[in-house]
Amino acid sequence: MKKSGGRVLVVGGFGAVGATVTATLGDWFPGRAVPGGRHSGVRVDVTDPAGFGTALDALGDVAAVVLCVEPPDGRAARVCLERGIHLVDIGATPRLLDGVAALHDVAVGSGATAVLSVGVAPGLTNLLAARAHDAVGGADRIDITVLLGSGERHGGDAVRWTVDGLAAPTSGARPARYALPGHGTRTAHPFPFSDQHTLRATLGVPDVTTRLRLDSGALTAVLFGARRTGLSRAARHPRVRRALTACFRRVHVGGDGFALRADAWHGDRHAAYALTGRAQSRVTALVAAHATRAALDGGLPTGVHHIEQLHALSGLPETLADQGVTLHRPMDTRTW
Repeated sequence: MKKSGGRVLVVGGFGAVGATVTATLGDWFPGRAVPGGRHSGVRVDVTDPAGFGTALDALGDVAAVVLCVEPPDGRAARVCLERGIHLVDIGATPRLLDGVAALHDVAVGSGATAVLSVGVAPGLTNLLAARAHDAVGGADRIDITVLLGSGERHGGDAVRWTVDGLAAPTSGARPARYALPGHGTRTAHPFPFSDQHTLRATLGVPDVTTRLRLDSGALTAVLFGARRTGLSRAARHPRVRRALTACFRRVHVGGDGFALRADAWHGDRHAAYALTGRAQSRVTALVAAHATRAALDGGLPTGVHHIEQLHALSGLPETLADQGVTLHRPMDTRTW
């Protein structure tokens, strides 16, 4: 296992999320946080596993890697874990998360820890769902609602991921209306966030659905109306997808606030938790930084774990209170 006093390489360390990860870890661990990418900082390319491994070996004293970009497969994660390097991955694609989760024994053997489902959604949504699940004594069904500020300037990877989600085939779930603190009652639409895929396995809940809406009602209507017009099918073509990504990167209608809600049911028992904050990219980065610090401090078990499986990170909604994040505990949801 690598020494906890080594450097932290933040891959994508100059992006919307990575820059805040680098700055936060730099404050906590002066001189140890190193930004990297294909074109700046430490030159690393997660699409080239052999070259990525060579770059890590050249640095020589890397204790942890934070992936703020999404590699094409799990090979970059394997490169880290085989070397006993802790890994924090903000990726949100189920296929890729499953590929990293399959490396659990590799991580245990090298004494490394990998933390998955890190950020706002997935991430804080997983933690809210776990609380609601525990509050009802084990849920039969969980609904997660995510409202994102459409005025925030997101990184290219985040916009591409959203476009890909709009192009993905829809599930059998239907839109639903939920009260969200500070935003009133809003209609949200099923969306392929990875948390619903993960929580079925980690919490053993058979029915989990995550829905999305934006704070701009007009933009929400345009995006999800595309599913009815066939635009979502057209977006499966790379050229159309690139054009939509470029278009959405130019649209900034609305604010930067976000709201999350997790509802759990077990028979006639129901519990709901909600969380509000501002600047999703910044909060995603803070969640990643806290997960990295916990790994470096030795407070996490070895192996590959989703965030809701790690007791040491369960208090993050309270920890982030001084960063403008507010946890709304179970109460009469009509007050939301």
